[in-house]
Amino acid sequence: MNLEHVALWTENLESLKAFYCMHFGGKTNSLYLNQKTGFKSYFISFSGGARLEIMQMDGIPSNLNDRKTKQHLGLIHLAFGAGSKEEVDAKAMELKEAGYEILRGPRTTGDGYYEFETLDPDGNRIEVTFKL
Repeated sequence: MNLEHVALWTENLESLKAFYCMHFGGKTNSLYLNQKTGFKSYFISFSGGARLEIMQMDGIPSNLNDRKTKQHLGLIHLAFGAGSKEEVDAKAMELKEAGYEILRGPRTTGDGYYEFETLDPDGNRIEVTFKL
């Protein structure tokens, strides 16, 4: 089995699409719009084969968790694999210069990764990792 895709609701469809395409090399399909329900979505494909579905529709309740300081049950982060420690450092610098806060790292973890953590425009936690 392989992970086919992960889906995220958003109130900022175009902003989230731009973030993942610009900073993580994602490629999108055309906007899908269901005229009857108002549901909109993009699938963003990444070089490793997994896809991210970002979706928007009126009436979806906001998640009130503070993702900077609190954990919660369920999906907590998306991780992108880099090819080297230098690539992790470069991505951290790119995102910092683009105005995104680096929450932790870059650092070496106890389980053998070099990584940093940040948030996407909606506050979803992102890790960029390299397996040492």
